[in-house]
Amino acid sequence: MSSDGQDGTDSKNLTVYFDGACPLCRREINLYRKLKGSDDIAWVDVATADEEALGSGLTSGLAQRRFHVRDKNGQLASGASAFAQLWIALPSTSWLGRFTALPGVRHVADVAYMGFLRIRPFIQRALPR
Repeated sequence: MSSDGQDGTDSKNLTVYFDGACPLCRREINLYRKLKGSDDIAWVDVATADEEALGSGLTSGLAQRRFHVRDKNGQLASGASAFAQLWIALPSTSWLGRFTALPGVRHVADVAYMGFLRIRPFIQRALPR
């Protein structure tokens, strides 16, 4: 499975790797997929994708533990940097992405994201599947 029902992630500006088995992650991605510009993004559900669909440098286990994107040049980003790239790719959130990409802000966002990852399992258990 290359891109959640789409063929070829190479033609897209960005590839987003998300954990479709996580109800919280799935809800957030569904919000992004409704936004203008989302058609230029390949959406890969790492819960069902094979290793080939993940590409170089990304395993299923790693992709399920942390948010990742890959730009059209093949560069992989994770955490706050990945969110910044996703937000920049979507016109309605591009301002947030540019702000988050600033060096000092990105560091604070990464620290916050690491904190979120620690509580994510508790939030996941509270949400209906």
